Amino acid sequence: MRIGRKPKEGMIENTSVGSKIFDILTSAFLALVVFCSIIPMWHVLMSSISDGRSLFAHEGLVLWPVGGFNLGGFEMIFKDSSIVRSYLVTIFYVVANSVLGLVLNVMGGYVLSQPSKLKPLLTIILMIPMMFGGGLIPTYMVIRQLGLVGTPWAVIIPGCTNAMFVIMMMNAFLQVPQSTVESARIDGAGHLSVMFKVMLPQARGFALVTVINTALGAWNAWFEASVYVPTNKEWWPLQLWIRELTSRNQDFLNFANPDYNRYLVQFAVIVAASLPVIVLFPFFQKKLEENMVMGAVKG
Repeated sequence: MRIGRKPKEGMIENTSVGSKIFDILTSAFLALVVFCSIIPMWHVLMSSISDGRSLFAHEGLVLWPVGGFNLGGFEMIFKDSSIVRSYLVTIFYVVANSVLGLVLNVMGGYVLSQPSKLKPLLTIILMIPMMFGGGLIPTYMVIRQLGLVGTPWAVIIPGCTNAMFVIMMMNAFLQVPQSTVESARIDGAGHLSVMFKVMLPQARGFALVTVINTALGAWNAWFEASVYVPTNKEWWPLQLWIRELTSRNQDFLNFANPDYNRYLVQFAVIVAASLPVIVLFPFFQKKLEENMVMGAVKG
């Protein structure tokens, strides 16, 4: 009598027709999402290295450099010293927002994770801004009364954190074993030591999620700078300079001998601003997904 192979544990012997159809539809949908995500970026990239005159007369998607390979748009933007300076300013905003936001998230989450009679009240006060906001004008009036208008702190402080990140860190600290915290306190550790040396290392996954999201928000931000430092161009971030350069080069046809490379500026600045994020984000993507999944499982 021939005995067949015993299927390995966890293996599926037969896949139903419905499962196969579902897998095909899922793969097709994901392929469509990838296509819709990549094509616009590819169009902008190919447009930025095209010939300006040929691209201006071209209609539709650009899948290959139109009129030949040309870096005139990039040459124009990097000849402007404001682009290099705005890169450095943006990096400063990203670092400042991430560091200050991390400190506030950790301290706020730690306070809310501790047993206290004021904990319900503090939680309510924290959650009110998640549902209601004063709006731009009241916020501007507060920033002006604090004397921050015209300084980089007006861009950094209001947006370095939010209630959701604080609540996320609170939930992360609540998952730290209480026995670990009590052991540290028996050894003489104070609040700061418990917070940063005991609890934060065990909640670093959640902290990394908040830092990455804060950094991405700071890199792409421009509206706050246009409101709080409109005339102090030394503190303009990269995204605001992109808006300025794009609007400045829209009238290039009004000149007697128009430089069609100026038409490429709008594409070149988008590539210059997006490239650092596209290059660096894959290094953090796996860690970010692991931490978000871990948070979902623990929650």
